[in-house]
Amino acid sequence: MTTNSYLTREAKAFVKRKHGPDEVIRIIPDRFHPKAAQCYRLYTSFDEDPDELGCILFDAQGYWIYDGSFLAVTEQEQVADFIINYVERQ
Repeated sequence: MTTNSYLTREAKAFVKRKHGPDEVIRIIPDRFHPKAAQCYRLYTSFDEDPDELGCILFDAQGYWIYDGSFLAVTEQEQVADFIINYVERQ
């Protein structure tokens, strides 16, 4: 089983929030999560002391799950889609 490699460094994603204003979320890869092949920690972007919004965990087959309670399902899907389809600029 091979692990897909998606986002490899910190990035920011625009998320259309279900309730409240849209938001830019900071996504940070975490390579040492014991329960996942890949983990991405999510934070608010522009706060001096950012709030943690949970994390997105990927297994070796590329399936993901959100571990947190701050994002609605549609918001989780937007973040996961951003991670999966991220293309680093040259």
